Amino acid sequence: MNADAQREAVYGAPPEMLAVRDDLTPMLSQYADLCEEHDDAVVLFQVGDFYEAFCGAAEAVARTCEVTLTQREDSTGTWPMAGIPVDNAAGYLERLLDAGYRVALAEQVEDAEEASGLVDRAVTQLITPGTVVDEELLDAGRATYLGAVARDGDGGSSDSDAEGDTYGLAVVDISTGECLVTGADRALALEELERLAPAELVVGPDCDLPNLPFDPMETPFEPEAFDADAARETLSAYAPRPDAVVESAAELRAVGAALAYAEYAQGDSQLAYVTRITRFDPREFLQLDATAIRSLELFESRSARAGSTLFSVLDETACALGRRRLEAWLRRPLVDRERIEARLDAVEALCDDALARADLREHLSSVYDLERLVARVSRERADARDLRSLKTTLDRVPEIRDALAGTDSDLLADLRDSLDELEDVRDLVGDAVVSDPPQEITEGGVIADGFDAELDDVRGTAEAGREWVSNLEAREQERTGIDSLEVGYNQVHGYYIEVTNPNLDRVPDDYQRRQTLKNSERFYTPELKEREDEILRASDRADALEYDLFCEVRADVATESARIQAVADALADLDVLRTLADVAVANDYARPEFHADAASSAGPAAENAGIHIDAGRHPVVERAQDEFVPNPADLPRGSVTLVTGPNMSGKSTYMRQVALVCVLAQVGGFVPAASARLPVLDRVFTRIGASDDIAGGQSTFMREMSELTEILHNATGDSLVLLDEVGRGTSTADGLAIARAATEFLHDEVGATTLFATHYHDLTDAADDREGVFNLHFTAARRDGEVTFLHSVADGPSSSSYGVEVAQLAGVPASVVERARTLVDEPETDADAERAADTGRDGVVAAGNGEPDGAAEDGTLAAYVDGLENGHGQTETPSRATATAATTEPNPELEAVAEALREADLVDTTPLEALNLLSELKGRLE
Repeated sequence: MNADAQREAVYGAPPEMLAVRDDLTPMLSQYADLCEEHDDAVVLFQVGDFYEAFCGAAEAVARTCEVTLTQREDSTGTWPMAGIPVDNAAGYLERLLDAGYRVALAEQVEDAEEASGLVDRAVTQLITPGTVVDEELLDAGRATYLGAVARDGDGGSSDSDAEGDTYGLAVVDISTGECLVTGADRALALEELERLAPAELVVGPDCDLPNLPFDPMETPFEPEAFDADAARETLSAYAPRPDAVVESAAELRAVGAALAYAEYAQGDSQLAYVTRITRFDPREFLQLDATAIRSLELFESRSARAGSTLFSVLDETACALGRRRLEAWLRRPLVDRERIEARLDAVEALCDDALARADLREHLSSVYDLERLVARVSRERADARDLRSLKTTLDRVPEIRDALAGTDSDLLADLRDSLDELEDVRDLVGDAVVSDPPQEITEGGVIADGFDAELDDVRGTAEAGREWVSNLEAREQERTGIDSLEVGYNQVHGYYIEVTNPNLDRVPDDYQRRQTLKNSERFYTPELKEREDEILRASDRADALEYDLFCEVRADVATESARIQAVADALADLDVLRTLADVAVANDYARPEFHADAASSAGPAAENAGIHIDAGRHPVVERAQDEFVPNPADLPRGSVTLVTGPNMSGKSTYMRQVALVCVLAQVGGFVPAASARLPVLDRVFTRIGASDDIAGGQSTFMREMSELTEILHNATGDSLVLLDEVGRGTSTADGLAIARAATEFLHDEVGATTLFATHYHDLTDAADDREGVFNLHFTAARRDGEVTFLHSVADGPSSSSYGVEVAQLAGVPASVVERARTLVDEPETDADAERAADTGRDGVVAAGNGEPDGAAEDGTLAAYVDGLENGHGQTETPSRATATAATTEPNPELEAVAEALREADLVDTTPLEALNLLSELKGRLE
């Protein structure tokens, strides 16, 4: 039995109980009934201070939560039982969720002291990965989505064309009330599903999904919820005009089912705080599929090093609202240039106003999570402390408005105007709830004095009684002459007068014995009993009044949910804009410029419309290293740039940093560069790294080809494509052919701006055949058999990947390294030459760009330098035959140059171009 089947086996009523159902005790019969009603979850059944499970569910709870498996006996048998404490349930619930279980909480909905017979219980909440609302189970900085997927073919013919259907996707964050809905074709809808990555997913009928790159809990739900009429009825409770929210039947089905399941999880009650159902088109944002998000390490890193993601570099947010909004902006960068520029204007204004930034950070750091607070208020789960936290946050709004008063940005001005100070809500909570309330709302001490006249009167009665009791001790000591007499109170016997045994002979006749202790007796008088009853009646009445008043205040606050959520929305945006400004100032980021839309045409304008980055850096890598070598990027629109160079020299880092600069710019942030002129991209594609999918039956090469297929089918002239080593998992001839064909297709057919890192040096000949294909390489210096990676990019192709040297650095045994060097240095066989001719390239020998025209024939350093200057580093690389001819006929001048270079200290030679040149010559001569 697999793990999913094992979990399903503990759901529903235990068969062994059903076999003796008529003879079960009333409590176990009630448990069995609730299990039958909720056969999709483990039912945790409240018994006093514990949630209990029985039979197979008990064994699962004991095993998963590591609690003791006990038993309960009755006339029908012995039942396995395991429980978790009600007051400390969160940690155990988290374990059950992590193990893949759904949990139904069956709570006592009746006071046990007031119940006549069996206490009534009901399932009040279904807890699943997508429906958790408990703060202890939520990540404060991340949205927790419940998702639903449907398509236009739902309910229709099963052989309808799924690829041609419109798919609807809806996600709901039950903890905040956020609800998003979109519709697209199957491929785009799946990409958006991967980007939003809901924790739980309900799937409509006839809507088969492939294996997803994330692992949501897929929950079966009643197909009727996906029916168009039922979905419309559900959505109508949240949006009076459903057709204004959705644009297709698939979208209607998806959002209707998502809301219906959310209601079911919350006890079949409407989620009144879901007031923001937002439809969006995925094409309104820069599309980053799961592969790109993973490859660019936006949120998750392949390294165990802390802070090694773009999100961690940018996350200087002051509150949970801002942290979730920062993640949302990173997952969905903008493509609307006007909106991007508005964000950039706001960031620039905050960069220029250090005082405003500091004030905003101080005030926002005192802000509580308004979205989740108002959700708890609307669900009637907020306590008095939650309301005070709400007021504390709203008290910061006027101060935040003041901090924004002098900033010069239309977006900041709009956000300032949208900050409703909510004086009515602040005053209501401030007047009603004491400043430091207890956590329990049923035991008094919550409502402030002066808020309600009746409560003040009842409290006055109770207080007068307590004052009378407090004076009783002195009066009775004087009346009886017993100085040791004491007046006290306990929960069991109430108020009493205590007299020690030696003084019992002086006890007045009106004292009535209440309790006998070892060294004393406790008494009461008729008047004391009357006062006690009066105090208790007043206290109980006060507690009940306080609870009713608190519920009324909470309900009044809930009616303002939409206004509070609007304030939360503005505060979240402000926190992210301030964060982007703080990061820009601290790390010397520059404001990017965007080309005008007209520049997307072909010709000279296209070159200007490309990606032009001066001294770009990788925002994550530069933080992790003491020194980082900046590099430029000049990529004309639609160009293909082939990047060659040694392993570990920085090719992948370079490609990623170009993409991250573009992504961060379209988020609306400044970028790690001296300057940047960029286009507005529609998509970023990546094919980086090697991995297989054994469970899915895909080898590394098959995964690579699948990713390449996705790129070649979907990239456009406005896309950025990053390719790192296409064609490695097959023969060299096949791999090179695929890489060459893909390069030509991207250049000729697609026109996407492409960076292609490769060790296929023969591929660099494409630059000779096609205008708009360029070569770049990363440089290295070789000295005394050791290689130093300079991490600097230069024009032209490289001739060596220094694979043997990298193997040596990695610790490969010396004998293996030496043997590898021998094999590399062996003369080329006729077969080698033939294969090289077949691919159109004989090979290269230079360590850098290769030699300019005339260098090999002339044999002088001056000729080499002249050729380099005339060709600006982009030259043809000599064939291996030419190189062999040059080295088999020794030239005294070249020998002299070689000797001089061997004695030179290359580390201190400047500028960098000279160092690279000298290193290349030295490597060739050696």
